[in-house]
Amino acid sequence: MPSRNDDNQILVHNEEIPDDILDNRFGGQVVVDHDAGGELYDSVVISSTQHVPRPNDKYNFTYLVFYILGAATMAPWNFFITAEDYWLYKFRNTTYNGTDPDPPLTPMQKNFTCYLTLTASLAGMTFLLLNAVYGHHVSQRLKMLGTMIVIFLVFIMTTAFVEVDTDKWQHQFFLMTMAMVVVINISSAVMSGGLFGMAGIFTSEYMTAVVSGQALGGIFTALAFILALTFGASAKTTAFLYFSIGIFIVFLSIVTYMIMEHQKFFKYHMNKNVNDPARPKSGLVLKPNFMEVFGKVYVYSICICTVFAMTLSVYPAVTQLVLSENAGKKHLWNDVYFMPVTNYLCFNAGDYLGRIFAGLLEKPRNDPHLLLLFTIMRVIFIPLFMMSNSNHFFLPTVVHSDVIFISMMILFAISNGYLTNIALVMAPKSVMQHEKEMASSIMAAALSVGISIGAIVSMVFVELL
Repeated sequence: MPSRNDDNQILVHNEEIPDDILDNRFGGQVVVDHDAGGELYDSVVISSTQHVPRPNDKYNFTYLVFYILGAATMAPWNFFITAEDYWLYKFRNTTYNGTDPDPPLTPMQKNFTCYLTLTASLAGMTFLLLNAVYGHHVSQRLKMLGTMIVIFLVFIMTTAFVEVDTDKWQHQFFLMTMAMVVVINISSAVMSGGLFGMAGIFTSEYMTAVVSGQALGGIFTALAFILALTFGASAKTTAFLYFSIGIFIVFLSIVTYMIMEHQKFFKYHMNKNVNDPARPKSGLVLKPNFMEVFGKVYVYSICICTVFAMTLSVYPAVTQLVLSENAGKKHLWNDVYFMPVTNYLCFNAGDYLGRIFAGLLEKPRNDPHLLLLFTIMRVIFIPLFMMSNSNHFFLPTVVHSDVIFISMMILFAISNGYLTNIALVMAPKSVMQHEKEMASSIMAAALSVGISIGAIVSMVFVELL
């Protein structure tokens, strides 16, 4: 390792670059030189002539912003889909004059959740895949700040419609809502891909901050849902509260991201592979190759895809149908709070703990095949949830106890969070410095594919009950 005052250069083979050099910790610059010593080499020249001291993350500000950005990728959309009563109200039968307090559902009420899930999944998955392949051609600022502004504006529009009477044009409002779903999920997908790619450039605790922030956003949503039940707020009031919280989270993300962009610590990491204007004119910036990067992280991508496919196949579509062992006895816990507490709060809290544990332990380390084995072992949860205490017709009930069901849910959630974080942290560690952003973007795309597969499988599972 050269001293800070050394003006020489180090020549190393491209496939044998030590991690400390790739991380460029002595402040050097990574460039490609195809002509060294009169012979053609596939080589990297590390110049130590321009030392840039590594700044500190003052007050852990960047870490906290990554937490907020992680929450912003999930919380607004979670609030959107949690406002189920509001959407049922918007698409109700306004001409029904019967005395039944629970009138039959209209076609739009019946199909809204299905259309919502499919539209969101397909839009998100498509653009996360596009981001993984072509995202490095788009500026990080546009992927982050541009998409957050779009989400912010769409949520303002969504909130405004809460107070608009749409009874006479429900079909048009239905189509407008689906269009907003597409825009939100395209923007969220690009933002998520950019955020994971950005986090992959930093050290592993910043990836943990992102994924932990996502889980924390789920906890906030679950708590808001339970509070709405407690106070008996109307569907419109609840939706207005949900969407307003979503707007606040996105606005906070925009402001903190703009501040973070000017922090020395952030700029240092983002500029690791950007050539200085004073570099030799013959130098070229190292560019990632998609197939090469995918070949290094494909096992991790299979792991995270499988984790989310298994999770979404039963949660929440199947698990929300599970009843308390004492359901129907008119107790608040059994008939009101059991589903939101066990299905949403327990899962999101367990998922959050799993991601925190993974960030602290980081095991299994550098062993993707062992991680894949642990991932496949989670399949045992699927038949157990399918045979829990719900009104199914074709399967026997094996799990009757509330305690057993809650224990299963917590273990299911912790394993989801733990395996997710390990895969996301280890993938960028298995590639070279200039490939980290693309590796993390590939992982985000694989995660989205898993969500889409799980959503489709869940529809089949629900029909089997």
